[in-house]
Amino acid sequence: MTQQTEQFKDFGLDTRLLKALDHLGIDTPTEIQSRAIPAALTGHDLIASSKTGSGKTLAFLLPAIHRLIKTRALSKRDPRALILAPTRELAKQVYVQLRALTSGTSINITLVLGGENFNDQLKALRREPHVIVATPGRLANHLDERSLNLNGLELLIMDEADRMLDLGFAKELNQINEAADHRRRQTLMFSATLDHAEVDAMAEKLLKSPKRIAVGAANAEHLDIEQRFYLCDHLDHKQALLHHILASESYPQAIVFTATRADTDRLAALLQEQGLATTALSGKMSQAERNRIMDSFSRGQQQILITTDVASRGLDLLQVSLVVNFDMPKQAEEYVHRIGRTGRAGAKGVAVSLVGPKDWDAFQRVERFLQQEIAFMTIAGLEGKFKGVKPVVKKPAHPPKGAPAARHAGHKGKGGPAARKPGKAVVKAPQDRGDRFQPGTGLGSDDGMAPMKRKKPTDS
Repeated sequence: MTQQTEQFKDFGLDTRLLKALDHLGIDTPTEIQSRAIPAALTGHDLIASSKTGSGKTLAFLLPAIHRLIKTRALSKRDPRALILAPTRELAKQVYVQLRALTSGTSINITLVLGGENFNDQLKALRREPHVIVATPGRLANHLDERSLNLNGLELLIMDEADRMLDLGFAKELNQINEAADHRRRQTLMFSATLDHAEVDAMAEKLLKSPKRIAVGAANAEHLDIEQRFYLCDHLDHKQALLHHILASESYPQAIVFTATRADTDRLAALLQEQGLATTALSGKMSQAERNRIMDSFSRGQQQILITTDVASRGLDLLQVSLVVNFDMPKQAEEYVHRIGRTGRAGAKGVAVSLVGPKDWDAFQRVERFLQQEIAFMTIAGLEGKFKGVKPVVKKPAHPPKGAPAARHAGHKGKGGPAARKPGKAVVKAPQDRGDRFQPGTGLGSDDGMAPMKRKKPTDS
C-alpha cells in the first residue's frame, strides 16, 4: 500500500482550501486522495477507482478548485469546470461539498438537475458560473437548447462514471465531450471499478494519455464494516428479524434497503407504529419531495430511512452506522454501494442482510462477487427453517466403466450451502463467478407462520 501523505498542506494547496478543510475538521487524506490529488494537480488526465466511502469527492474537488484559484480562465463567459454525477442525490451532495470548500473564494457555482425548473436553471446559467455540477441528461438538454457553451471548459470531471454508463448516459456523455474543447481540457474520471468494458471504451474517447490509479478493488473487503447474514423463511420472518435488529442495535441513524417502492412505504408505516422515527424514499417521488426527505434525514430529524437503491450511492451521511438489506439487491455491485453508506472515511459500521428463498440467487451473486464463502448467523428465538438451496447435481444416466461414483447432492464437502454453518465469513481465494444454482423455496408445510403476499417488484 502507498504511504499516505500526512496532511493536506503537503500537497501545496491554496491556503483558502486548507482553511476550509480545517474548518470542516479534515486534515488527513485518505489513500485515494493521497494518490489522485498530486496527479490531478500536474494537469494530467486521470482515471481513478476506489471503493465507496473512500473520499473520492475531495480527491477531485480539491485539485479542481486549486486550479480555478491559481490559473487564468480560458474564457470570460464559459464555465471553467463541469462536474457530472449519475443521480440527482449524488450531484446535490457534491454541490454541497463544493459550496463549503469555495465559501472563501470568488468562485461562482450552480447546480443543474433533471426534474427541476428548466427556466430557473437557464437564469442561473446566464449568470456565467465558473463551475457547474449537473446530471448528464439535463445538461445535454441545455446543450440542445443552446443555453450554455462549453468551448472554454478547462475541467471535465465524471463522478461514478460506471454508474452513469449503467444508467444509459453514454450518448449524453459523448454529446458533452463533443461540445467541449478536447485540446485544452483536463478530464478526470472516477469510478468504483476500472474493470468495466464501457468505462474503458469511454476513457479511450474522452481522456488523453491518462494516469491510472486503482485503490483496492470494487469487491474488496470493507474492514470498517461488520457484515452479518441471516436466513429467513418469508416476509413475516424478515419483519420479525428487522424489528429485533433495530431494537437491539445501537446506532445514531440507519438505512433499510428494500426491493420495491411499495415496501418502503409499508415498512416505514410499520416502524412508525412501533415508535421509531422513520421516513421513506423511493424513485416515484418528485425531486422536491426527495430533497425534503434527504435534507430532513441528514439533519437527524429521523433515525431510520427506508429506501430502494435510489439512495445506495454517493450520499455522505456520516451518522449512518447501520445498514439493513431487507431484500438483497439484484446486482451484486449494488450490495457494495448499499453497505458503503456506513463505515464512511474510517468510521465503524454494521451491515445486516436478510436472505430468504427469493433472495437466494441474488445472495449467491454477491458471494461470488465478494469472492468469499459467507456463513450465516442466527438470533435466538428467531431461527428459520430455510437453510438455503442446494445445488442441483445431475447424475449421468450411464457412468463410464471404472469411473468413480458421483457425489450426491447432499454431500457436505467442498460444496455450497449444505456445508455452511453459522459464524463469520471466511475469505477465500478468487474464484470464477460460475453459473447460478437452481432456485427453490426451501419452505416446509409446517413453517409456523404463513408467508404474506407481496406485490411484484417495481423500478426504483
